[in-house]
Amino acid sequence: MQVMTPRGPALVEIDEAAADPRLLLVLTHGSAGGVDAPDLLAVRDAALAAGATVARVTQAFRVAGARAPGSPAKQDEAWEIVLGELRAGRERLPLVQGGRSNGARVACRTAKAVGAAAVVALAFPLHPPGKPERSRADELRGAGVDVLVVNGDRDPFGIPNAADAARLVVLPGENHDLKRDPAKVGEVVTDWIMHYAKP
Repeated sequence: MQVMTPRGPALVEIDEAAADPRLLLVLTHGSAGGVDAPDLLAVRDAALAAGATVARVTQAFRVAGARAPGSPAKQDEAWEIVLGELRAGRERLPLVQGGRSNGARVACRTAKAVGAAAVVALAFPLHPPGKPERSRADELRGAGVDVLVVNGDRDPFGIPNAADAARLVVLPGENHDLKRDPAKVGEVVTDWIMHYAKP
């Protein structure tokens, strides 16, 4: 599925739950990555098995070949348009949105605007590597909904404070890519998000 935004087309891959879906989970990538990252695929597989419909969004800047998202305001505007398209016909489903790294930041910044019940922040980049003074904790605190943060204990982008999220899970031995044990990431996320699903 292609969705036109002011920044060009975004691409959406939708995996529908086999039975009556109980939740819509929308995931996106980091600045330089794609929607086939091991942790995103593991979350998709686990959430599908639990009864969620899962959409993975390749944002317009990545479709255009850029490795940096550019202006947060323009990125968020494009994201909100994509989410509006995805919600059409699925309004009765609770929405949880999330992503990895930069995608987690977008999900936090736009959660209230798109009506998300909760946010999944994988490898939330608390600060640029080696620059803890440039904290992005305000994005977690400002989400306005419950946020699950899953980070590795070896992440050079830092680990958020537990007080800044509804739940913080720090996985031992994991780096920023969360690819050592993606199945564990999928399990942690799915156990948490299904609390927001319809009965």
